[in-house]
Amino acid sequence: MRKGERVLTVLTVCGGLLAVAPAAEAVPVTAMAAGSLGSADVTVGTQAVHAAPIAVCEVGGTLQNTSSGASVGTTTKYGRGDTTCTRDANGTASAKATGQRFETSILKQFGGPVIKVRSYTAGCTTTANGSSGYMEIGGVSGLTVPTDIPANYTVAIPGKNAGDPPMAEVVVNELIAPTPPDGSLATHAMHIKLFPQGGPASGDIMVGSASCDPYGG
Repeated sequence: MRKGERVLTVLTVCGGLLAVAPAAEAVPVTAMAAGSLGSADVTVGTQAVHAAPIAVCEVGGTLQNTSSGASVGTTTKYGRGDTTCTRDANGTASAKATGQRFETSILKQFGGPVIKVRSYTAGCTTTANGSSGYMEIGGVSGLTVPTDIPANYTVAIPGKNAGDPPMAEVVVNELIAPTPPDGSLATHAMHIKLFPQGGPASGDIMVGSASCDPYGG
C-alpha cells in the first residue's frame, strides 16, 4: 500500500424471506449466482458507448473468468481482474469479482473529476433464507468516501456552475433487493450514474458486480 492510501472495506448483509409452499406442492429450486468486473452503457451527446459485463462468471455456465483489462471508448478503463462462481454440495451458491485499476475520465469534459479505484471486490452468497453481500474498495480518488461505508452510500458530483444539477451520482457499496423481498440480492462496489437529473450525458458505469438468488431455478 502506498503511503497515505487508505483501503476502505465494508461488509454488508441483506437477506430476504420467501414464503414456502406446503410440502405437497413444493418444487425443486436451484440457487444461482453470477459476477462480473463491471459494465457500461453511456451516451454523451449523440455518441453511445456500450460495454457488456466483463469477465462474466455464472453458476451453471462459466465458473471462472479473467480479463487482462478492458476499455470503454476513450474515457473508461478496467484493469486486470477475475471472477469466480460456485455452488457447493449443499446447494449454496456464491459469486466473487475482484479487479484493479479502474479509471474513468468521462466527467472531465464537463469540468468534473477523474474517478479512480485502485482495487475492488464485490461478492455474494446464498443463505437458507436469502442472500448476503459484501464489497471491498481501496485507493479511491476523485470523490471522498468514509472509512466505514454504509450500504448505498451516495456522493453527488456537483455541476460546473452554482445551481447546475449534479453531473453524476456515485453509489458506493450499492445493494439492490426487490420489494417485496424474495431472497435475491445484487451488489456493486461502485455505480456511477451520469447526469441523473438530465444533461449532456446519460447512462451507467458499474464497477464490480455480483448477484445471488437462492431460489433462482
